[in-house]
Amino acid sequence: MDKDLISVIIPVYNVAEYLDECISSVINQTYDNIEVILVDDGSDDGSAEVCDKWKERYNSIKVIHQINMGVAAARNAGIEYSKGNYIGFIDADD
Repeated sequence: MDKDLISVIIPVYNVAEYLDECISSVINQTYDNIEVILVDDGSDDGSAEVCDKWKERYNSIKVIHQINMGVAAARNAGIEYSKGNYIGFIDADD
């Protein structure tokens, strides 16, 4: 039986300090049929580069770069891009 795809959307805005730990915690879950969508919302602290670094390492990670429009717009961009049967949201600094 196929597992349902879960899309995990992470809005990213100037959270470079927390981002590696956040992404690592999602990638290391026991449920493995996930796509992680990182939405860089115009960060200027190196967060965009962190996102791209993770994307290079894992095929399940997608990155969207956009100008700063706020967390709601970042979440909506992630929803538009998602392919999952289910969608979850995580704040990068949690």
